[in-house]
Amino acid sequence: MRPVLVDLYAAHAATGIRPGTLRVRLHRGKLTHHGRDHAGRTLVDLNELTAAPITNAA
Repeated sequence: MRPVLVDLYAAHAATGIRPGTLRVRLHRGKLTHHGRDHAGRTLVDLNELTAAPITNAA
């Protein structure tokens, strides 16, 4: 399956996961960073976000 690369705000609109939460997951290595777009926005794969939910270990 081809990656659907979107910035953090488009990912938020599609999944409801806050951009700050996505940044933390990127920093912790739970999401794959796919570079930046021409405006410098971080890109993530939308399929990776919708495939398997990431649970919090409380």
